[in-house]
Amino acid sequence: MLTTDDLRFFAIVAKSDSLAAVARHLNVTPPAVTQRLNQLEARLKVRFTDRSTRHLRLTDEGELLAARGRPILEELDALSEALDTRRSAVTGHLRVVAPFGFGRRFIAPIVSRFGAQHPDLTLSLVLAENTLQVNEQKWDLMVHIGELPDSTMIGQVLAPNRRVLCASRDYLARRGTPLTPAELEFHDVAAIRENDEDTTLWRFASADGRIESVRIRPKMTSNDGEIVRSWATAGCGIIVRSEWDVAQDLHAGNLVEILGKHSLPDANIMALTTARNGRAARTTRFLGELQAAFQPIPWRGLAEPRMLG
Repeated sequence: MLTTDDLRFFAIVAKSDSLAAVARHLNVTPPAVTQRLNQLEARLKVRFTDRSTRHLRLTDEGELLAARGRPILEELDALSEALDTRRSAVTGHLRVVAPFGFGRRFIAPIVSRFGAQHPDLTLSLVLAENTLQVNEQKWDLMVHIGELPDSTMIGQVLAPNRRVLCASRDYLARRGTPLTPAELEFHDVAAIRENDEDTTLWRFASADGRIESVRIRPKMTSNDGEIVRSWATAGCGIIVRSEWDVAQDLHAGNLVEILGKHSLPDANIMALTTARNGRAARTTRFLGELQAAFQPIPWRGLAEPRMLG
């Protein structure tokens, strides 16, 4: 069986008038060239050259191999060049997955801008309640919020993201401001249920490193973060939401952060790719666009909100 290495070797032989010339081209000794020719002819059971120390002439079979091998090598070289071009060109179809609320507010505008910059590219943005449940074969880049389970995915942090305990001033005026996590038991709480997570166990870390866990009993729940945030601004109760989601309301005074001396686990914004889909130019360039879009961090460009507790 012929290989591409055989074809490339014989293409050099066909252009040379002696074994010595072939040897100089390949930077090997003439005996090495003779040995390789002998092995090729023995493997294919065909004599391709009549040769001596000073002269080299192709047989009819050698002429056939050279003539038929040349376009094959040219096509392979053209294919390799096309693939190299494709790797550096932003073409094809880019598939992005992101969480519902964050995807609508932050990722959709970036996708739109990236598509306008690259007219030969088509894009799709899928918003999912649980991004990690989307089949890996159906996306090129995923935006994920929070901890990443053990995985073969390649993760890069796009932006830090605190989780914030907050409520409206109206609610706090009516029900009082909790001063410790344990006091949350006596307050109305609105919680989000998503990603099959246990969202009723809230863990707080104090300034001295102590961890305090509180099991809440939500009065209201929803799988939509915007609804939970709207309930809080309407004075319905206390919520835990991502910093990116409540920063504007905190700055405007619609919500107030409480228990500011106790921190909840962070839920950083991650960009995920895999070894299979993370090498195409469209994916790497879009990742660069994402990284640029979150520098500086959009939700931290506001003045520091007031904190209570």
